[in-house]
Amino acid sequence: MNILVDTLPETVVVGETSHRINTDFKTCLRAVLALEAGDLAWDEKAAIVLELMYGDKVPLDFSEALQQALIFLNGGKSDSDEASGPRVYSLSTDAGLIFAAFRQTHGIDLERERMHWWKFITLFMDLGADTTFCNLINLRRRVRSGQATKEERQVASELGNLMMVPEVDTRTVEEREAEAAFTAALRGS
Repeated sequence: MNILVDTLPETVVVGETSHRINTDFKTCLRAVLALEAGDLAWDEKAAIVLELMYGDKVPLDFSEALQQALIFLNGGKSDSDEASGPRVYSLSTDAGLIFAAFRQTHGIDLERERMHWWKFITLFMDLGADTTFCNLINLRRRVRSGQATKEERQVASELGNLMMVPEVDTRTVEEREAEAAFTAALRGS
């Protein structure tokens, strides 16, 4: 798919059937935020994503429907091309800065705009280097990689909680339950 010449997709194929998927960036953001939520079990996250992406017409093959929704949310890629390492931004923590960066860079008021998810993520990847959001990301990246200057570390220290980005809990329900049982056993002894 080439965003320059092809029409952005409105459907995904589950099994051999094409299904409409919600392409609005706000709905897709809600799905991504659910996936990042640390207080939800994987089954809850999956249910939220399916409901948001397909509405009341979720395909019967839930597993394949979820996989196709995740591929759609990843811009059509079945695997993540993101560089490994610590997260340097959060769609929830940095929401205000992202909103302002869209306005500053692209002149887009996200509150009023209706936009396809893939258009949103393409524009998101090109937010201007002079935005507060991008400057904060660069500072977080430099501090976490150990490349920050003394002055940058001082600024980071002064920013306090603004420098914090919650990590996404990717453990399975079983792994979480095992950890909870282990912690309970330690407290009991």
